[in-house]
Amino acid sequence: MVTPARFRRSILSKQIHLAAQLPAIHNVTVWSDPRSRSQIAVGSFVELARTAERGKFDFFFLAEGLRLREHKGSLYELDVAGRPDNLTMLSALAAATGRLGVAATVNATFNEPYEVARRLATLDHLSGGRAGWNVVTSFDAFTGENFRRGGFLAEHDRYTRAAEFLATARELWDSWADDDVRADAAAGRFVRPGAGAFAHHGEHFDISGRFTTPRAPQGHPVIIQAGESDPGREFAASDAEVVFSKYNRLDEARAFYRDVKGRLARYGRSPDDLRIMPTATVVVADTDEEAAAYADEITRAQVSPQTALAHLEAVWGRDLSAYDPDGPLPDIDPEPESLVLKGHSVFRTGRAETARRWRALAEERGLSIRELMIEVHGGQTFVGSPRTVADAVDHFVQSDGADGFVFAAHLTPGGLDDFVDRVVPLLQEKGVHRPDYTGTTLRHHLGLAPERRAGRASGNAREAS
Repeated sequence: MVTPARFRRSILSKQIHLAAQLPAIHNVTVWSDPRSRSQIAVGSFVELARTAERGKFDFFFLAEGLRLREHKGSLYELDVAGRPDNLTMLSALAAATGRLGVAATVNATFNEPYEVARRLATLDHLSGGRAGWNVVTSFDAFTGENFRRGGFLAEHDRYTRAAEFLATARELWDSWADDDVRADAAAGRFVRPGAGAFAHHGEHFDISGRFTTPRAPQGHPVIIQAGESDPGREFAASDAEVVFSKYNRLDEARAFYRDVKGRLARYGRSPDDLRIMPTATVVVADTDEEAAAYADEITRAQVSPQTALAHLEAVWGRDLSAYDPDGPLPDIDPEPESLVLKGHSVFRTGRAETARRWRALAEERGLSIRELMIEVHGGQTFVGSPRTVADAVDHFVQSDGADGFVFAAHLTPGGLDDFVDRVVPLLQEKGVHRPDYTGTTLRHHLGLAPERRAGRASGNAREAS
């Protein structure tokens, strides 16, 4: 029997993993567009999540913001001001969807293992095995002012705390076995006597007792990480199951992909134990030309004159409001130790070098302040007709630049409608994206093996934005 070409392609090609993110930071949502709706109301979250489920995405992701950013002492109005608790919101989304995974950032610097492990196990129960956890640390005293711990943890201590935090959470999840809930009416015994007992004695945590939540459907939620540093890559290789990457240029993405996947073997893991998923944006229209024009319109709305100046001020450490955003860069030197934009990790380190590179690029290409900010921060990842975008997404994954993408919508909540309705069917036609869900858990969607038992957390977690 001759195997149809389409079926042969589906066997030989990598399957593309897709996730959706409701933008809540970095000013990527064009909130001024009349089609944009609330970024706080549950209805917006539900609509975008259901769109992702219609596209058979693996999961829906929510970032975390533990303090609203401030620009020159006031709330940063160009960012999203108002951040609902993500695990609470995901609990609502678990009820509003049937198969879509639900994943959240939860900080390991200002929380405690017991409460986080319980909340995530509960989410996994509520969703029927669809929970994921993006493990991050927090770097600054500005955010720490909202918490009793403050900002006194040194960088190394934040990382060792995060590693022990994850190991402790795994011990708590493993304190219940699959068969600990006996419900034996004849013997009058509901649970095994030792169920939930735990004792952890470490550098950062010294706790013992009984974990309240029976073993969840996945055992452990899927562990996500987003570190770019060398220790962060080691954490990904040793403990993460999904890595969020910032690399959506194919050459850079392939280098990152090779490096991280190449570290897995020394931890007894195979390349299939980890999914690498860059964040990405997409603009779809009837023709490539129409899409390019619309993408430019979106980018200019995202990098407004105010945003351009604010980002430049964050690196220069100065008030630059007197400068024309459509004019040249300031001729004054940056003040690298001065903070103008607080709570934004992108501008935390290496600001003097960043300023040097930006000035060189602006001089080489004759860029204004706003044009420079569009060049370094703006632009859309995939732009074109449905066929152009489908081919580009497929090529990126098949070229080992990624295992899939986390798409951030430029509009809330309808920014992914065109991708789901016009591009996803073409990916399904290619045989590289599922026509329907075949399992019920997030692990199954991602093609991951059952969870490992507790006891191996090393490296670090990414610093939260």
